[in-house]
Amino acid sequence: MSTIYIAGIAMTVFGRHLERSLDDLAREALDGALKDAKCGRLDLGIAFYAGMTNGPLQGQISIPGQVVFSKIGIESIPVYNVENACASGSSAFNLAVQSLQAGTTDIALALGAEKMNIPDKARAFQIFEGGWDVSRVDENYQTLVNMGEGVEIPEGSESDKPYSRFMAIYAAMCRYHMKTYGTTQRQIAAVSAKNHTHSVHNPFSQFRKPFTIEEILAAPPITYPITLPMCAPLSDGAAAAILCTEEGLKRIGADRSRCIKVSASVIRSFSHRRLDQPELNIARLAADHAYDLAGLGPEDIDVAEVHDASAMGEIIQVENLRLAELGMGGPCAERGDFTLGGRIPVNPSGGLESKGHPISATGLGQLCELVTQLRGEAGKRQIEGARHAIQENGGGLQGIEEAAVAIHILSK
Repeated sequence: MSTIYIAGIAMTVFGRHLERSLDDLAREALDGALKDAKCGRLDLGIAFYAGMTNGPLQGQISIPGQVVFSKIGIESIPVYNVENACASGSSAFNLAVQSLQAGTTDIALALGAEKMNIPDKARAFQIFEGGWDVSRVDENYQTLVNMGEGVEIPEGSESDKPYSRFMAIYAAMCRYHMKTYGTTQRQIAAVSAKNHTHSVHNPFSQFRKPFTIEEILAAPPITYPITLPMCAPLSDGAAAAILCTEEGLKRIGADRSRCIKVSASVIRSFSHRRLDQPELNIARLAADHAYDLAGLGPEDIDVAEVHDASAMGEIIQVENLRLAELGMGGPCAERGDFTLGGRIPVNPSGGLESKGHPISATGLGQLCELVTQLRGEAGKRQIEGARHAIQENGGGLQGIEEAAVAIHILSK
């Protein structure tokens, strides 16, 4: 298969951009990626657009990519619209890789953009309610929350304000991990405190305020054991990547010293595994496949970005990526293994909890952070000597796990 490279990548600051349009955010990300790759719009041979909110929040269904791209200077080339829940941006990236490997073109664009902050916040939260089988909502919900049975809920640990049912599901996953492996609320808080501290040094992060473990534990509760700073916010933002074959790099005269190799690009969907089959977790299977494709193992990874829509997500996913043994994600986090300067830094960007989570831009934002790290351009959050990086980005729910998971391994 052809070797594929990231020649250019960029993202906007993630956050509440009430005064900006979706097109404006997409344009900024595109312009940044093109400038980074030192190529122009006319060099692009194919484009993949990821956007979840165009239809339900802006009313633009069917052809959101064509509409957005027409406003930011891309036309005539093939455009594909990608929707794969929170893994949409990573899925667009995977399809760009596939198109290049197939010889469709030598330069491809993957772009994800979202405008989630609207006056009617309830409508924005409703987006997440479509991320499972809507014909079996009550059955889905009950199956998932039942995972948390058997853990005593302390008094005063439930919010009196409305919150997404997905947070109740994340809480159930937390409780299952707690009763199965002995994970503690303090260990989950350690993940959140670490990520908020990392975000202080990320100029693209939505939140840049550090928190201690004690402050995370004392924060307003959502539902036990989750508190507010452990959760990703509603975010606006965009991110874009320019991918090339060797021929594409030559055509645009790319600076080879800054081009990052895509060593593996894997997408998997859920299976009907049982709770007592963690070895069959979708992300674990996808990660194992990615390691095989890259010819690398978890011991070779220098930095990781994982999907932490809640802090518990990081604990689950570092175990799936084999960066920690099953049940050891919490203790590893508490002793600092995943902190900058630790054994294997995870989410140096601040993660979804503080960098933000504009659904379809999230995965590309993770990849932007990893490219920055591998180029040695991350400033105060730089991991010294980073050569190999791994990304995990999940979306939706089916059965007892994500409906879709993307794993990418990048190499310097």
